[in-house]
Amino acid sequence: MHYFIVNPDACCGRAYELWQKIERRLEKTGLEYEVMLTEKCGDARIFARCLTESAADSRNIMVVVVGGDGTMNEVIDGLVFNVPVTLGFIPAGTGNYLARSLRLPLNWKRCLKKIEKPRYRQIGYGVLSYGEDVPMHRRFMESCGIGLDAAVYHSMLEKRADAGKYARYAGRAGYLIRGLAQLCRSEPVKGYLILDGVKKVELNRIYVVSASARTHEKNPLWRRAQEDSREDQLEVKVIHATSKLMILPMIVDAWRNQPAKRGGIRRYRCRELKVHLDRPMPVHVDGESCCCQTDIVISRRERKIRMIV
Repeated sequence: MHYFIVNPDACCGRAYELWQKIERRLEKTGLEYEVMLTEKCGDARIFARCLTESAADSRNIMVVVVGGDGTMNEVIDGLVFNVPVTLGFIPAGTGNYLARSLRLPLNWKRCLKKIEKPRYRQIGYGVLSYGEDVPMHRRFMESCGIGLDAAVYHSMLEKRADAGKYARYAGRAGYLIRGLAQLCRSEPVKGYLILDGVKKVELNRIYVVSASARTHEKNPLWRRAQEDSREDQLEVKVIHATSKLMILPMIVDAWRNQPAKRGGIRRYRCRELKVHLDRPMPVHVDGESCCCQTDIVISRRERKIRMIV
C-alpha cells in the first residue's frame, strides 16, 4: 500500500491539478494507494504521525509526498521512527530546492516511474532546537536559517491567507521581490557561532546564518564524494557585510539558483552548530516559520531515512 500525502494548495493551487494527473496514472497502472489531502498548515505532520504510530512493528510504511519543500518538512517532522519508513517525493512546489539537491526529476511522470520501480538510498536530516524553558525541536530535510532569508520566507507565508496577492508574487520572482523588500527593512546583528562545541566565531553585522543538510556543489562527482565522506556534517553559511549593497548580488544569485563565491560569505562544516544573536531574528526550517529567536542549536542525523531516488 502506498500512502500519498498531497498538499493541493502548493504552488498556488497548481499541485491539485498535478495530483489529478497522477491519480489518473495510478488508476491505469493498478498501484494500490490511499490519498490524504491537506486542508491547512500542520495536516501533513498529523497524517505522517498517525500512519507511523498506528502501524505494526514489522510493517514497512511507504509514504509519497506530493507538494513543496514545506509539505515534505511537515511529513519529516511528524514521522515516528518506530517502524521502517520509506519516503517518495513528487515535487509540486515553487522552488523545489530539495528535489534539486537530491537530484530528483522535476517531471512528475519520471518521479512516478521511480516510485513504481524504486531504488533506495539512506539519507540524513537536520534538527533545529530553540526555546529555553521548553525546548522545541524541528526536523528539516534541506536547510534552516536565521536572519534575512527567514524573514523572506515569513513574509511569503503571511500571504498564503490571501491567495490573490500571493499568486501575484509567487515563485522565484516572489522571492526576489520580497528579498529586496526585506533587505531594505533589515538591520544586521552581532553574535557568535560555536562549531562542534569547540570553535567559537564572533561576528558583527550578521545578516544570515544558514545550515544545510545537503551538499550543494555543482560538480556531480565532487558532490557525490562529499556526500559519501561527509554525510554527517552540516554545510554552514554566514553572510555578514558592511553595506546592504554587498547583499544585493547575493539575493540575485539565490534567485537564479546560482550561489557564487562572493566576499562577505563565510562557510563552515560541522556536526553541531550553536548560534547566539544579540536580538531576536526570524528563523525557518525548509521555508516554514519557527518565529523569532536569539539562540538556536542545529545538528545532523546521518542516514536515518530510506528514500526513493
